Amino acid sequence: MGENELGAYLRDRRTKLEPAALGFSTKRRRTAGLRREEVAQRASISATWYTWLEQGRGGSPSTDVLERIALALMMTEAEREHLFLLALGHPPALKTQVETGITPRLQRLLDSMEGTPAMIKTCTWDIVAWNKAASAVFFKYEALPPEQRNTLRLMFLSADVRAAQADWESVARYVVETFRADVTRAGYDVTELVSELSSLSPDFKRIWNEHNVRTHGEAMKTLFHPVVGKLQLDVSSFIVDGRPDLSMAIYVPVTQEDKDKIASLLQQTRLVSTRE
Repeated sequence: MGENELGAYLRDRRTKLEPAALGFSTKRRRTAGLRREEVAQRASISATWYTWLEQGRGGSPSTDVLERIALALMMTEAEREHLFLLALGHPPALKTQVETGITPRLQRLLDSMEGTPAMIKTCTWDIVAWNKAASAVFFKYEALPPEQRNTLRLMFLSADVRAAQADWESVARYVVETFRADVTRAGYDVTELVSELSSLSPDFKRIWNEHNVRTHGEAMKTLFHPVVGKLQLDVSSFIVDGRPDLSMAIYVPVTQEDKDKIASLLQQTRLVSTRE
């Protein structure tokens, strides 16, 4: 992928836009779409420099210029990412998402894994969706206000979550170190959250100040549930398609005994709901 391919991509994108819909005159046009100077005007950049960029003479543009060109050409997220890959060789930084909810399709996907705990979290590890198995095995997230549904808050401030870990220190380190890597990669400012947790939990402050990072990977999680006892779960994590700010964690029971224990918890939950 080189400069000529970048220029061809930009030319193709601008020819697909309708000038009249964007407030430009349609008179005396020999080709379809926007003119180069019109793209430059919409992006608030030099028409000469934009022309050079299409011709492969403009050098490497800044990320700010690419963002403005993507907006000027009304690119989709997939098209914007492709623009960055062509121009810079890497995708754009993740955009902070204003919305915190998920689509009904994603919730149905979670619910379809009836005996397998699964949840969706943001880059700042706020838990925004879960299924009944996750609620039964890990924590009744629905009982918490949304701002408290955060993995780090639960790991360091909940006595119940702490007691459930087979090796709390190891799990806590993993959580902090992968969290640091996630928010750094995404470019999120978590100063307020880190400051709050540091003031409330000496353990968090100690681990955070070690400045270690690590990446996600497949692992086995061992829990001690207050009702069914020991549970072993294989853990896998995936980025949600179309929402790079969200990831889905799936916890698959390792043995038939683990499956039966989760089924028992779900049955007890159903019985309680029926009585209520």
